Amino acid sequence: MKWNQVSVLTSSEAIDAISNIMMEAGANGVAIEDALDLENFKSDPYGELLDIETIDHIREGAEVTAYFPETIFLPEILPTIKHKIAELTSFGLDIGKNELSLSEVVESDWATAWKKYYHPVMISRYLTIVPDWQEYTPHSEDEHIITLDPGMAFGTGTHPTTRLTLQALEVVLRGGETVLDVGTGSGVLSIASKYLGAKEVYAYDLDEVAVQAAQENMALNPVAQDVHVAANNLLVGIDTQADVIVANILADIIIELVPDAYRNLKDTGSFIISGIIEDKVDIVLEAVYAAGFEVDQTFKQKDWFAFILNKKIEE
Repeated sequence: MKWNQVSVLTSSEAIDAISNIMMEAGANGVAIEDALDLENFKSDPYGELLDIETIDHIREGAEVTAYFPETIFLPEILPTIKHKIAELTSFGLDIGKNELSLSEVVESDWATAWKKYYHPVMISRYLTIVPDWQEYTPHSEDEHIITLDPGMAFGTGTHPTTRLTLQALEVVLRGGETVLDVGTGSGVLSIASKYLGAKEVYAYDLDEVAVQAAQENMALNPVAQDVHVAANNLLVGIDTQADVIVANILADIIIELVPDAYRNLKDTGSFIISGIIEDKVDIVLEAVYAAGFEVDQTFKQKDWFAFILNKKIEE
């Protein structure tokens, strides 16, 4: 059995909650390093026998490391894990740095083994996502094939939030639009936008790993090779006027994005938001209404929501 580990730098008070999230996600075990252990050791009457500074141990906060067997496909469950950890703040828990990392416990053939979990998936009548190592024959001339090499950092675009976003893009894109893809990840939404007729697409992500992955996936899809991919914090400092702004990110981040999205969206444009779990819908809608948006269409799959928003034009 080969193993992969997911580590989260967090705070001491969030250890139990994050450990529970990992176990519910399918981890077979959890290891914990807590900086408070060293503090407790210092106060122990026997602690003076050892030089604390020589101990290889975390010095600040805590680290929760979960071990997953290779049979569990991490890219498909990581978005849920990240969402649940971020949600802990709403319960009053300090989640500290909340920095997540992946690594292999031992040398393995995981780099190729995980590919068996990927298959072509028809998102809609017109959009199908195909791993770049698989052969696929389109079912019709209208079918657009989005070729992805997601690696271990990103999913295939089959998560409910991505499906909903792609369906929303099909609704609003008619051809010739300028699109801003905020939090692009694998770049799947930008590629889909180009297939659906967008003229100019700008893809942004704060994570340099995501930027590189997106650029590599654009190269796999000739239609998307002119997509502008760059590292950026949401739309901070961006002044491009867009026909469509699309963001499939966490609800709390969407709320941060709203003012800049309103500023960058043309009066006749559409703002597509997704990645919103059911219990976050009200606070997101409160923020978009306050900014001057109104809901045009609502999409739902399982407990996830997506919305097409328009600027509210006073008559």
